[in-house]
Amino acid sequence: MSLDKYLVEHCSPTLASLKTANMFSCAYENETALNTAVATLNELFKEKGVELIVLKKANNTALIYVCRKKMLCDDLNKNGVSEFLREYGYCSTDTEYALDMLKARLAEQKDFPHEIGIFLNYPLGDVKGFIEQGAQNCLCSGCWKVYCNECEAIKMFNKYKKCREVYSRLYAEGSRDILQLTVSR
Repeated sequence: MSLDKYLVEHCSPTLASLKTANMFSCAYENETALNTAVATLNELFKEKGVELIVLKKANNTALIYVCRKKMLCDDLNKNGVSEFLREYGYCSTDTEYALDMLKARLAEQKDFPHEIGIFLNYPLGDVKGFIEQGAQNCLCSGCWKVYCNECEAIKMFNKYKKCREVYSRLYAEGSRDILQLTVSR
């Protein structure tokens, strides 16, 4: 099972170290093959600071979170995040604890728990805005719905889009493999 194409399509900003994390869903037929593919990529990416984590498996579909844990640690320790996460039952912003709690919340809910935006490097104000507004009244929409700082969000959306385009082109033409596309951090 090759996850490389998923990584290029859905996680280029994380591979490029522009973003803390991305995630994607992929179908699998064999759980052992999935686990082996994830373990192989984790070994490959270890020196680059990128890790793949299976957040949830259901109906032969895996939700895979691709992150830079050092950046996630920084995100979890930003002003207001600890207090925000506490409202959803997170007793700590320790990275491993927070990821385990997110997995538990994903397992108990059919929909995504809204705090997942924090784990995807969305601004706290936009995560709160989405929860408070029920996905209505946003200023703009791209990788996420924006409720504050529209100009900065649009710049980021454009940067992520350009990154995906460049990574997809380089990967498709065979001039770079997945490890070469992954920035060390």
